[in-house]
Amino acid sequence: MKGFLKREDDFAERRKKIAELSDEELKARFWSDIEKIVDPLLDLARTHTSPSIERSVLLRMGFSSLEAKPLVEGAIDRGLIGHGVGHVVYRIAREKQLDLRQAGLEMIEGDHWDDALKIFKGGDR
Repeated sequence: MKGFLKREDDFAERRKKIAELSDEELKARFWSDIEKIVDPLLDLARTHTSPSIERSVLLRMGFSSLEAKPLVEGAIDRGLIGHGVGHVVYRIAREKQLDLRQAGLEMIEGDHWDDALKIFKGGDR
């Protein structure tokens, strides 16, 4: 094929590292290698979010896109997005003994944001 370099087959050479391992040792090595790959991704997911991710979470919680937008904007304005907007709505619902949807709708109307700030200690994250 024009423009492509042929990759030399080095399978036999690379296989030498694991050739003597038992099935159990191979399985343990596989899961260890997977953890090395996935752990940084999980750390990123825990510490980074975006408005689109937060809107997506709210959609899965039963809010419409028109309802999710002001909830996300309200959380951004108050420095709460790092806690997860769905989590903020959940905590307000639990604190006020409301169902999730009702809590979110009341937050869209401007209610409960001070309580959310107290719960999360004003917390930029």
